[in-house]
Amino acid sequence: MLDFREISISDKDLIDRCLKVSDFQGCEYSFANNLAWRRLADTVIAFYDDFYISCSFYDGEPCFTFPAGASTDDNQGKQKYIQLFSMLEDYVIKQGHKLVISSVTKNNLTWMSDFYGNRIDIVGNESGYDYIYNSEDLAFFKGRKYHGKRNHVNRFKENKWSFRLMTDKDFDECTHFAAEFYNNLDDADFSAAVEQYALHVFFSNFDRLGLVGGMLFSNDELVGFTIGEPLNSNTFDVHIEKARADVQGAYPTLCSEFIKACGLDFNYINREEDLGLEGLRKSKLSYRPTYLLEKYKVSFK
Repeated sequence: MLDFREISISDKDLIDRCLKVSDFQGCEYSFANNLAWRRLADTVIAFYDDFYISCSFYDGEPCFTFPAGASTDDNQGKQKYIQLFSMLEDYVIKQGHKLVISSVTKNNLTWMSDFYGNRIDIVGNESGYDYIYNSEDLAFFKGRKYHGKRNHVNRFKENKWSFRLMTDKDFDECTHFAAEFYNNLDDADFSAAVEQYALHVFFSNFDRLGLVGGMLFSNDELVGFTIGEPLNSNTFDVHIEKARADVQGAYPTLCSEFIKACGLDFNYINREEDLGLEGLRKSKLSYRPTYLLEKYKVSFK
């Protein structure tokens, strides 16, 4: 029996256990993100056997994030998912909907296509692809491909500057900085409002969520801050990155110093999606991702 409800901070330990088993690299497999962004698509959650299930709604239609709680590296794990999808399909059909699974990566798409064949339709979701980087690339900007980034960082460091890790005494200053940032946006929309709520959730539960943050200063003035956390066994996830666009080199310096401080124990850095925003896509590509974590939406006929 499925009992869907809103996610709560008290769910963290159980959800983390499910996420650890699957060890997925997508940014949607972060408890902190799930808690903070739940309002964006009226997301609800449920637990079934070993699985953590998250369901969002788009124009009233349910869409399940590929559940966490088993490994698909072996047939036993795949069979668990096949049984789960059968149960979910029965559940949504009774409510007049079809089963739709999002965040299906290439590896899982392969075995699902082999098993379900023409029973499923597959659609790519480019705006939801995660940008994955080599951690040392972002920390040090070595090589010809990062020549421009190094120049911007060097220009920033011509002035008095400092970087330090965030503490709870800094939350108010960062909140004020973020409010100024959002107020200066020309195209702020609902997603910007939801992001402000996400930031509030992060700061309200910072230690419990296992988050770390960094702050960048120029001439003793805050010019940027960032927040992230370990995502899986080999990836660190950057959730929030805000910097003064009018201060040359603030963004790449913030990125580099944060990864030096918090990300070098991991092979990869996930800087999340571009949301289909051209400016954000251009920015993320300029940091030269190692690869894009492709995700697909699978609809059952």
